[in-house]
Amino acid sequence: MSGDSWRTLDGLDPRGKKVLLRADLNVPVRDGKISDLTRIERLVPTIRELSDKGGRVIVVSHFDRPKGKVVPEMSLEPVAKALGDQIGHAVTFVPDCLGDTARSAVDAMKDGDVVVLENTRFYPGEEKNDPEMAKALASLADVYVNDAFSAAHRAHASTEGVARHLPSFAGRLMEIELKALDAALENPDRPVGAIVGGAKVSTKLELLENLLEKVDMLAVGGAMANTFLAAKGYDVGTSLKEEEMLDTARTIMKKAEEKGCDLVLPVDVVMSEEFMAGAPTRTVSADSIPSGWMALDAGPETVALLTRKLAGLKTLVWNGPLGVFELPPFDTATNEVAREAARLTQAGKLRTVAGGGDTVSALRHAGVLHDMSYVSSAGGAFLEWLEGKVLPGVTVLKETLKDAFPL
Repeated sequence: MSGDSWRTLDGLDPRGKKVLLRADLNVPVRDGKISDLTRIERLVPTIRELSDKGGRVIVVSHFDRPKGKVVPEMSLEPVAKALGDQIGHAVTFVPDCLGDTARSAVDAMKDGDVVVLENTRFYPGEEKNDPEMAKALASLADVYVNDAFSAAHRAHASTEGVARHLPSFAGRLMEIELKALDAALENPDRPVGAIVGGAKVSTKLELLENLLEKVDMLAVGGAMANTFLAAKGYDVGTSLKEEEMLDTARTIMKKAEEKGCDLVLPVDVVMSEEFMAGAPTRTVSADSIPSGWMALDAGPETVALLTRKLAGLKTLVWNGPLGVFELPPFDTATNEVAREAARLTQAGKLRTVAGGGDTVSALRHAGVLHDMSYVSSAGGAFLEWLEGKVLPGVTVLKETLKDAFPL
């Protein structure tokens, strides 16, 4: 995934060119209003650069899951307005992404114009990566720019198929993300560690197995840590655990030992008899959870242990909280370890790359979202990268396609 294997905007003069820009405008909407503008804000630098340099920017994106049908409430029209507000530039919304409507709008564009085409998933060909749809999208433009790492794990017409018909480039957001990921696991400063939290080992199994091959320290937190503790023979009371994953947890622990990977589990836990905010709590050793009690957060000794471990790292990958951070006081371990990671990052001692699932929310809750080296908003794509999977939307950008489309 090294930077010399795909083109960036440094190699593109967009003036007068029709640029098909794959963005991710799949933002959360509540009661008709966008509740989080992060994905739109992160697209602004690429769109502004292309527009300012005289490119004719044709933005395409999916939105929600209309399953190949036109669903009016899943239209990108309100999102297009929000995008215009963010870039400070008039944006024209086009109520289709294919056919005469789209072509007429594109043909009418002048240098610097920005249009947003309608939801690509209104067509069944999008998610099927239909070659005809990919060709039709490509016919609208001279070059293709993918700035949607968050959709790069899907081989869809607008993320993978279209790149087979046009000279293709990584947008600035995609470039930043790929460089951050490269520095986190592909070519990291060592020692490199990972913190993985979450509810279930079963949903993070491939991720854990891939990380074991790449990191020097792997800390497991959240409810999934209970499964590991139970696998060690500890009674975890009524804590959430996966009985059917105990053998798997033992295999992971054995593999970590064989590879010399330092596998860190909670040494103490904050527990309660009730799953609710402000419930009475007790802190006990991880091997002393009484019957009827459940572990809901890592304890202070675990926080101290992780703080010591962080001090010995140069790179940290973070995915998932250490406890039920949505319910105080079970947010304490996540908050304290996140703040220490942020402190080391700001001091220039640690490179921190985080993302996936609840991680963004947990880091925002801890007040350190902007203090890490890079926080990915990609969700599924970030997780699949952590699992070591091929990301079609990235692979198709690679150097091999340059021969087909020399500039």
